[in-house]
Amino acid sequence: MGCGPFRANGDNHGSVTSREGVLAFVAYLENERRASTNTVLAYRSDLLALVAFLETQGGPGMEPEAIDVYALRSWLGSLSRTHAASSVARKVAAARSWLRWMRRRGHVTKGAGEQIASPRVRRALPTFIGVDAAKEVVEAPDETPLGTRDRAVLELLYGSGVRVSELVSLGTSDVDLAGASARVRGKGNKERVVPLGRKCVAALGAYLRERGQVHEAPLIEPDALFVTKKGRRLTRQEVHRLVRRYGALGAGRGDLFPHALRHTCATHMLEGGADLRSIQELLGHAKLSTTQKYTHVSIEQLMRTYDAAHPLARASKRG
Repeated sequence: MGCGPFRANGDNHGSVTSREGVLAFVAYLENERRASTNTVLAYRSDLLALVAFLETQGGPGMEPEAIDVYALRSWLGSLSRTHAASSVARKVAAARSWLRWMRRRGHVTKGAGEQIASPRVRRALPTFIGVDAAKEVVEAPDETPLGTRDRAVLELLYGSGVRVSELVSLGTSDVDLAGASARVRGKGNKERVVPLGRKCVAALGAYLRERGQVHEAPLIEPDALFVTKKGRRLTRQEVHRLVRRYGALGAGRGDLFPHALRHTCATHMLEGGADLRSIQELLGHAKLSTTQKYTHVSIEQLMRTYDAAHPLARASKRG
């Protein structure tokens, strides 16, 4: 089926054009949600591109109310020919967020965005991601209380390599910001102390200061470190969704999972010069062979280490 009819602006009282609606939404993200600069720029670019596509069919000054599921499917069809599935999924998420916001403000009456499905991302789950990508993921949350919580979650997963089950079981008494450490309970209920990096300490401190603004209901478990709006302890499933969301938003990886950040922590530590025994202790592995499976060093890094450390390699350079 083709796109539904598009109407020029002016039929509805107090209506705005789609382009005006996008700019208002971007201003809301920037000024009220305090979203990061990268997030604001990404939403602005994706949504203005959507409006530009729709205006090729409906003309300039198109009303948001005229955006129906057929128009959006046509847009998705055009994207699928030139963009990867992960990129399309990010743009769909942006469109849904914008249209929900427009509906709450009375600029549209139908939920067209909820009627389109994100494409399946067929890329294999990443074992680890690069340093730049990890930085983008960790810095993707906004500066709202919930965003501050999410930033602390991501910093802890990537910075200390904890398992998601260990993270959600943490209590406020398990974290020692002054000592830059946290006590976690791993497999077999074994306890270990993990170090917290400078950025992780800062993120946890910021979150703890705003923790009371995260939950709108009384806390069910007052000692739970990471809590939800309903006052519950954050669950493993919610952390999985959180990581996928910021993986897509920050690095275009909608297939990112918490365990990939654990792998990434180990890999980046090894590439930075840490020994396997230290990484084993950090991750709480009973066997060193398990740690070896978690680490992935590029051949270039391996060759540099070999050249610097092996006596025969050093001798050949002197000769």
